[in-house]
Amino acid sequence: MTTWLRDETPHDIFRFLREGDEGRHQTARVTAAGAAWLASAVKDGHAALERWKARPASPAVLPCGSLFDVVNVDPVFGRRMLDRLWEEGPGSGPVAVHRGRMLLFAAPGTAQRLPALLDWEEWGDAVPRPLCLGVGDAVTVPPLAPAGTAGPRWLVAPDTRHPWLPGPEVVLWACVRAVRAASAADVRVSIFPPAGPGANVYDVSRRR
Repeated sequence: MTTWLRDETPHDIFRFLREGDEGRHQTARVTAAGAAWLASAVKDGHAALERWKARPASPAVLPCGSLFDVVNVDPVFGRRMLDRLWEEGPGSGPVAVHRGRMLLFAAPGTAQRLPALLDWEEWGDAVPRPLCLGVGDAVTVPPLAPAGTAGPRWLVAPDTRHPWLPGPEVVLWACVRAVRAASAADVRVSIFPPAGPGANVYDVSRRR
């Protein structure tokens, strides 16, 4: 199942993507290899690439479950997850935003296992429940050549024919680390209540 929304952009998008590959790397732009990877989510990947070539400014709807799963999360919490993945963990796979949600592309099987892992995890109740897309589901992916900031867009675009995708354990780790980081920040703020009018305030956190 693949759906391509209408667009009439009349240029050789794959030549454009290949030329971009030879120059600077852009995290938020799909490369030719990344486009080939996305198209391989459907049975006839070559035909999918041709359709995308004809409509490069249009998003596409691709099936989940075979090439990738998708973890759909709140954007604020998703940003915290990305921070943990990139600062303390192994990094992330492709990441997109669409309709106010963050879409983290994950290894097949993640959609099935992650909810159970969250139920088992001590901090699981504090995690905003993600929407996990796997077998039988589909996801809207951003266009190859977006015309503006509206609509779906890539935060971390696929740039290789075989991108690394986090599995359910890695996604769980990122969720828990994000919750703990937010909890620690709340504790640091809570021990310094607002001072009353006219009070002398000293920054004791800097004392040795």
